[in-house]
Amino acid sequence: MGLSCAAGAVLFALGCIFVARIFLALRRHEARKPGRQGTVSVLVVLGSGGHTTEILRLMDSLSASYAPRHYVIANTDRMSEEKVRILEAARTKGNTAPQVLCNGPGTCVPLCISALILRILGMKKTLIIYIESICRVETLSLSGKILYNLSDYFFVQWSTLQEKYPKAIYLGRLV
Repeated sequence: MGLSCAAGAVLFALGCIFVARIFLALRRHEARKPGRQGTVSVLVVLGSGGHTTEILRLMDSLSASYAPRHYVIANTDRMSEEKVRILEAARTKGNTAPQVLCNGPGTCVPLCISALILRILGMKKTLIIYIESICRVETLSLSGKILYNLSDYFFVQWSTLQEKYPKAIYLGRLV
């Protein structure tokens, strides 16, 4: 009986620690400001077509402080791969903790959840930044609905979405 109580107490303590790690990982924290403290590494998730065009326009407008940039592209998406090669041809690369930047392709959800799990386990500090596609005027995409509460920063490009989703940050048109 005493052994089962001790085992129960240990399991309860481990459960409490795990729950505390989840809350700490989901708690909003301040992002590192690029430029002042060096560079900020970025993981960019590309979808095909319009998602790729939007996210590459955004990447083109970011300063050189956002480096290195790592891209996730489907094996069959040769057009996106070529666009990235052209965009990154003149960039230099550094070495910092990653930020995950995505704008809606379904492939970004498992990557963001993986980054969140790494943060919960204390293995890697990552920042998840989600930018809802400009074509989403009144409702969030499925990816947006999933990542709304999981992302550190959630940007929308229409004020109507910011009114419906108060955690969202509206800065106007980003791409």
